[in-house]
Amino acid sequence: MAKKRDRQAVSNRRQNQAVSSDQHRIVGDSSSDRRLIIIFVVFFVISPAIAVLVYHKYTSSGDFSGASVYERGLIKTDIRYQEILAEHSNVAENVSRRHYDYPVLAYITPWNSKGYDMAKKFKSKFTHLSPVWYDLKSHGSRLVLEGRHNADQGWISELRLTGDALVLPRVVVEASPTDLLSKKKLKNKAIDLIVTECKEMGYDGIVLESWSRWAAYGILRDPDLRNLALQFVKQLGNALHLEVESRRSKQPLQLVYVIGPPRTENLEEHDFGPEDMQSLNGAVDGFSLMTYDYSGPHNPGPNAPVNWIRSTLRLVLGIKRNSPVQHEAGKIFLGINFYGYDFSLSGGGGAITGRDYLSLLEKYKPVLQWEDISAEHFFLYADNNQNKHAVFYPSLKSVFTRLEEARSLGTGISIWEIGQGLDYFFDLL
Repeated sequence: MAKKRDRQAVSNRRQNQAVSSDQHRIVGDSSSDRRLIIIFVVFFVISPAIAVLVYHKYTSSGDFSGASVYERGLIKTDIRYQEILAEHSNVAENVSRRHYDYPVLAYITPWNSKGYDMAKKFKSKFTHLSPVWYDLKSHGSRLVLEGRHNADQGWISELRLTGDALVLPRVVVEASPTDLLSKKKLKNKAIDLIVTECKEMGYDGIVLESWSRWAAYGILRDPDLRNLALQFVKQLGNALHLEVESRRSKQPLQLVYVIGPPRTENLEEHDFGPEDMQSLNGAVDGFSLMTYDYSGPHNPGPNAPVNWIRSTLRLVLGIKRNSPVQHEAGKIFLGINFYGYDFSLSGGGGAITGRDYLSLLEKYKPVLQWEDISAEHFFLYADNNQNKHAVFYPSLKSVFTRLEEARSLGTGISIWEIGQGLDYFFDLL
């Protein structure tokens, strides 16, 4: 009996130890649960709350600190539509600080009045401003320079009160090229019209666009007419340089010439190339290279792939792939688009401005994707008819990448056009 009681006592002790061990496990599990709850609260409740507070520091119109997009950490590939909608109108308090040290040419169009406001607000960030005002046209047997009605002298006066940017209105040559280039009297008349307009209106020169028009007429395939085309541009540049704008800088009037990008890997007859640039070197103060519109409604895709921009510049300058960029790059204004495209994948589509882009973000709440090769953001959506669309529009990261590319190549930049972009793009300039 004693042995039985002893066995029962041992058994009872073992049972008590087991119960005690189970109790410890239960206590331990309870403690672990409390730790998990604390972790859950911290990471899923408190952290998001802090993030919201920090986010509202920048997004609330009343509390925005005036920090730049650099300081706010917005230049990144991983972006969400909510962030763009909340941040796009917030710009750095110091609107005069320049981040891009090379020349900056900004285009402004009469049909997009926001560009005029952006030019005034960020005037210190631009070295050249080109309002799109003039067309040189044939009226029967005579030439007419149309567009003075577009000119806004009050806007120019405001710019010049506190800014140093040169005002060079764009002139598009739409006159019949064969007559203009081959008839000396007409050629001299065209040059006189342009120079006189600059003097009377107090401009600092002009931006001339003619090469793409002449290519469309097919005259650049004719060696003689091509040579006459170059002679016209050279004569115009020399005539402008002889004039000193008396009311401001005491500097000669400037000529910036617009050139389009080659559409193939090798230059074609009508393309503007290194020999043409060399021919105009002394007469032209800069070349506005239109490195955008790589894609279109029939071939949807990125607007200006960064590798294409690089190869285009080398092709125009006549530089081999592994060779250093020559000093002629300093005369290039590398094109950067502030507009985008909304492509229908079944065919069609068109250009969009920043306002259009924001409306699409609000309506479709898309997931934005970054494409590494082109260095552009895009998103997909289906419209009310279930047609699929692809939207390519600049982002802070894509603009920043192109600015860094231009900086590494030693070029200026030209922006088409500043009324179509989002406000915080200007923080990058």
